[in-house]
Amino acid sequence: MLVFEFKTYEKKSQFSAVDEAIRTAKFVRNSCLRYWMDNKKVDKYDLNKYCAVLAASFPFASELNSQARQASAERAWSAICRFYDNCKKGTPGKKGYPKFQKDCRSVEYKSTGWKLAIDRKSIKFTDKKGIGKLKLKGTRDLHFYQINQIKRVRLVRRADGVYVQFCIDVDRKENIEPNGDTIGLDVGLKEYYTDSNGVMVENPKFLLRSEKVLKRCQRRVSRKIKGSKNRGSSRQILGKRHLKISRQRKDHAIKLARCVVQSNDLIA
Repeated sequence: MLVFEFKTYEKKSQFSAVDEAIRTAKFVRNSCLRYWMDNKKVDKYDLNKYCAVLAASFPFASELNSQARQASAERAWSAICRFYDNCKKGTPGKKGYPKFQKDCRSVEYKSTGWKLAIDRKSIKFTDKKGIGKLKLKGTRDLHFYQINQIKRVRLVRRADGVYVQFCIDVDRKENIEPNGDTIGLDVGLKEYYTDSNGVMVENPKFLLRSEKVLKRCQRRVSRKIKGSKNRGSSRQILGKRHLKISRQRKDHAIKLARCVVQSNDLIA
């Protein structure tokens, strides 16, 4: 399964509709979780049926695509299954009892509720939330894959905008000739890792480098009045700073791991 991500650029009214769809998905997920708490012997199929009950009872829930509601119910069921598995395994400590979600940032569609343009440069959401057509901007090319290979489409809200993720069902294989090299890695705090050959990779410390800027942004948020537009703008700037740090960490880890994997046959 490959996940391709594209950034979208459209009107504020469409992004408000995206936020409303995300809030509806959170409502469905939490409602399904409450239904499981209040009733015994509830399984995955009962939660899917309960989505239809929510759609009939609440008009804003019926505006969301039916399969998107089922995807939200599946999120609740995955949390329930994780709790059941921890109980069966006898995991020490807390078993991870499912909790209500307070901050949801994505809504997931399955095979319906969206339509990809012929040129693969825009996507249109066809449910009643009013999201409409969103332009896609990214480096990935979707022409290599068929529409039936796209199993899920997610709308993700981040500090710097809205992103569209495509979950594509494809087997990715790389032909690498074996070279007989083996290596052992020891991950640490002072050094990022030390291998069995004595090579040490320094920790880039992205958070430490940006700590001064983060403190200044955090002070600006603290000075603003709660609920004001200025506080909201300051929070958005702070979120962008944290998002940049997380992307730096992810990019560094992926590039380093790929280099190690391609140059060795066995890693311990």
